[in-house]
Formats: sequence, C-alpha cells, structure tokens
Amino acid sequence: MASVKVVLVKEKINKKGEAPLFLRIIKDRKPKYLGLSIYLVPEQWDEVKQRIRKSHPNSVRLNNFLAQKIAEAEGIAFELETEKKSVSSLAIKENIKGKTSPSFLKYFQDYLELLKDTKKLGTHDKSYSVYLKLKTYLKGRDLTFEEVNYHFLKQYENYLRNKLGNTTNTVYSNLKIFRKLLNDAVREEIIEPYANPFPRYKLAWEKTSKEYLTDEEIQQIESLQLPEDQVINHHRNMYIFAAYAGGLRISDVLQLKWQNFNGTHVTITTQKTKEQVSIKLPNKALDYIQKYQRADAKPTDYIFPFLKNDIDYSKGASLFNAISSNTAYANKNLKIIAEKAGIEKHISFHTSRHTFATRALRKGMRIEYVSKLLGHTAIKTTQVYAKIVNSELDKAMDIFND
Repeated sequence: MASVKVVLVKEKINKKGEAPLFLRIIKDRKPKYLGLSIYLVPEQWDEVKQRIRKSHPNSVRLNNFLAQKIAEAEGIAFELETEKKSVSSLAIKENIKGKTSPSFLKYFQDYLELLKDTKKLGTHDKSYSVYLKLKTYLKGRDLTFEEVNYHFLKQYENYLRNKLGNTTNTVYSNLKIFRKLLNDAVREEIIEPYANPFPRYKLAWEKTSKEYLTDEEIQQIESLQLPEDQVINHHRNMYIFAAYAGGLRISDVLQLKWQNFNGTHVTITTQKTKEQVSIKLPNKALDYIQKYQRADAKPTDYIFPFLKNDIDYSKGASLFNAISSNTAYANKNLKIIAEKAGIEKHISFHTSRHTFATRALRKGMRIEYVSKLLGHTAIKTTQVYAKIVNSELDKAMDIFND
C-alpha cells in the first residue's frame, strides 16, 4: 500500500527563509514528490501533527487544503492499486496532477523523424508503412499510450489478419514495432512498466526461407537484352554488381563514388552499420563497373547514374529521400526483369545480398569471411545462409532414393 505524507523540504529554503511543502508518495520504497505551492518558515510547520501551526495567518484554510490533498492522494492510490496488480509512486503522482496519457501516435511520429535524421532508410520505410496502416485504422483520431492495451492489440491484430489479409509474419513485423516503442517509452519513464501489454501479449512468427537466385537465374538476368540507355538496364547492372560485390546494400551501391574504387577494391563506410568495409571485386563485378567508366569522371562522381553529382545530399533529408525513391524504383523494375527472365521468384534488390551469401558458401567460402563481407556483427546472423546451403545438399542426396 502506498503511503502519503506532507513534508517540509528545508533543503530548498528560499531567500525569505521559507521552505516548500511537498506531498510525498512512497510505493515499493520509491518516493515521488508533488509540489503544493505553499511556503513556510520552518517554525510554522508541525512535523508530528502534519499541520501548519496557528502562528501562520492562513493556517485554518491551508490545513483544510492539505487534508483535502492527502485524502485525494490516498483515494487515487487505493483506486489504482485496486485496478492494477502493480502501480508505482510515479503513476499515483501523475494521476493526482491530472496528467493525461501521452500520445502513442505522436511518439511514433517522433521515432520516424529520428530514423530519417539518422538515415536508417530500411527501418524507416518498414516503420512508416506500419504507421500508415495504424493511421488508416484510427480514422483520424489520436491514440494514447493508455489505449494501447491488451484488448486493443487483439482488435488490431484481428484487423490486420481479417480485414487487410496480412500473414502471420506481417502481423508480427507490424506489432514488433509497437513493442519496441512501448519498451522505449518504459525506459524513458513516459509510461509505467505495468502499462506495457507486451509481456502478456505474445507475438507469433512462422519460419520462412530467404529468396535468392541460383547461378542459372543470375545468368538468365545477365543475358537479358535491355536497351543500354534505359533505367531498367542500369537497375539490372547494379543488381548483378551487388550480387558479386559482397552483397552490398542498395543504399551503399547508390553512393559508390570513383574515389571508393582503386581498380581492384571498393572501400566504403556502410550506410546501415557505419562500418568500413573493403571488398576485392571479382572479374564479373569489375566488368559491370567498367561499363560506367568515363575519361572525364571526377573522383567525387557517383559510379552508377542515379544520384546527381551536382547535388549536396548532406543537407536535411535529401539523401534519405533520394535513396528511398531510387530503392522503390529499382525494386519495381526488378520485378519486371524477373518476369522477362522467366524467374518465378519475388525479386527485390535485397535478394542480391541473399544471392551473394548462398553462392559464396556453396562455392566453399568460409562462413566467417561471408559474415565479414556482409557486415554482420555476429556470425549467428550469417548462419541462416549456411542452413540454406546444407538443406540444398540434403535434397541433392535424395537422388539416391530414386
């Protein structure tokens, strides 16, 4: 049970020799203080009786006010403790102040802005699509943290599954972002731990296989006859280059400049991890870079013709927007390329990364080298590709069962 008491904080005495009165709420040995806007000289306060002495000209009125505040605090504490299994002194304090629950939607918007500022393109795009779904569901109204409870999550999951037709893993990806935001809000003391429903709300995930291309499918895309001056050809070239050049992400390939290439290696600081990587390019990757070499090219010029050499992308969100729009355009064209090549797989630029990893392991490259080239911080992340290759070998052995 929370304890409520009025205390005179003599450490905060002002120039007039007066100290402030605070309402002190203690729950689980954690105190919180609520200012009462009353200042007294220490001699005017009776600590034992919790009353202002009669020597104060307004003692009767102020003592009635204190009694009312103590009763109000004890009542709110009792109600909260009755409603919830766990409640903190902070929650009681905020309820006494009449503070409303902060907006979850606004917190989500701030998170998106942070992703923009830190240029975390992939995370932003995924999170933004989740935000737009939520906005559509809310039909113009706000959503507070208090409203994001277990019941709301069940209703929203039902909406995603049955109204939008989202798969189990899409639902998981959407609600995982909700979970991250609520966990962050707890850490920032915006909400109390008891207000986070995710310790009780379990997310389901179904195992899926990563999409990648075989050697034959890579050859099919390379062999496509595409007009050299069209964007779709440049997207094809950039995709094949990445599939050979260590599975570089599209954000890194777009930003490659001639100063990053020394004739044999590309050396860059990756957009996502901010780690510096140096990759020796195999002959196929070199062939694709040579398609774009020009006698008048400056070291600061971009290798692939998508970002503009005369634009300063360091200002504002211009780089973020340029990479985001170019990624969407490339993925749209890659679907067309896959159809033209007769490949019945869902191809996006990121599959070039999966393609590099599985092909490298199949050709005998050590997994720690693949992990390093991909920029993984833990080899565990790379092991999923080793499982794919092992699964292929298991299937290959089935020929002896025919």
